[in-house]
Amino acid sequence: MSAELHRPVAVERIGPGGLAVEVRAGEAERAALAVRMGIPALGELVCSFRLNAAGQGTVLAEGHLRAVAVRVCVLTLDEFEATTEERFRLRFVPAGQESDDDDPESDDEIAYVGGMLDLGEAAAEQLALALDPYPRKPDARLLGAAEDPPGFPFAALAPLARRR
Repeated sequence: MSAELHRPVAVERIGPGGLAVEVRAGEAERAALAVRMGIPALGELVCSFRLNAAGQGTVLAEGHLRAVAVRVCVLTLDEFEATTEERFRLRFVPAGQESDDDDPESDDEIAYVGGMLDLGEAAAEQLALALDPYPRKPDARLLGAAEDPPGFPFAALAPLARRR
């Protein structure tokens, strides 16, 4: 796995009151992440974490991600700047203690080794999940598309039915 954004935090630093950590990507890190994400540029990436120990080495994390990325519109192929903001929850678990839960509503799990969490990699993964896979520039329109598409497949035949 690539380490474009590496922010290690020792699990032992998380006290009874939890720990707040902010990950802010620098210019070179944003450039490397843009390559990894397949986007033209990443102008900003800030991810705030609130970490709480949950016992048996598990760490619960609530976070907020904000990113400003240059995207390519799927309709016009124009580049445009898009802001992404996302709140998330995840669990860090010691490697080998991952659950087999397939429920898409459960918190994502990230395995860690050696008592160290990598919040930079967690931020990069959250960015990858938050980016729109089909970015569309505001007010972009497909050339030649009808302004008001019919409501159902045979809408064009509706006037003929009224002639009876």
